[in-house]
Amino acid sequence: MSVESGTGVEVLHSTVLDTIGSEITSGELACGDVLTLDRIQHRFGVSRTVARETMRILESMGLVRSRRRVGITVQPQSSWNVFDPRVIWWRLSGPGRDEQLRSLTELRIAVEPLAAAASARSASATERAEIVDIAADMRALGEAGKLDQFMEYDVAFHTLLLRASGNEMFGALSDVVAVVLRGRTQLGLMPHQPVPEALDLHERVAASVARGMPDDAEAAMADLLAEVRDAMLPLWRR
Repeated sequence: MSVESGTGVEVLHSTVLDTIGSEITSGELACGDVLTLDRIQHRFGVSRTVARETMRILESMGLVRSRRRVGITVQPQSSWNVFDPRVIWWRLSGPGRDEQLRSLTELRIAVEPLAAAASARSASATERAEIVDIAADMRALGEAGKLDQFMEYDVAFHTLLLRASGNEMFGALSDVVAVVLRGRTQLGLMPHQPVPEALDLHERVAASVARGMPDDAEAAMADLLAEVRDAMLPLWRR
């Protein structure tokens, strides 16, 4: 029986969306496979409204395409919106995790040092003070081994730098960076306690931004992401 009101519909919709999205991004549902609203309704016990809305969202992500007389067809990876946070999470949770981590880390290496430099030039006084405070809180939480709280401050740190850069393209990547930071923690890919070098580098980035030193901010962020890349290398070489 389907639930038709309140949060019940939302939970059902989320479950259907996550299940089918994960099956597509993992390859369990292959390019060219055809889905139907009737089959989705029967499989999950949901209303036609939930089935239709699920397909609408998947189509907006480029994972499926709906055509009259053809049906709802799974699309190739080249059509996916690979920057959608849900697509990223599904890929991180599936068999393509290591490849997704590699591409996301390479994206961060390309973007975040420039964003840090731009923040050192463009951040407001409030943002400069906030980034220093966040880095200090990260050190305290990291040294205490409070990994879940540390992760949320890490997300706040990188989000602030991307948005304070004054570059709307960098700012638009904040959700992408957030999902990979949370993903590393939730998938057990972070050490129980952040390494001292990473804590030092976060503080170096923050201090450089606060003092308006773009070259130093860029170099410190590049060093920070090199440490992240080095930690991921064993996964990519398997």
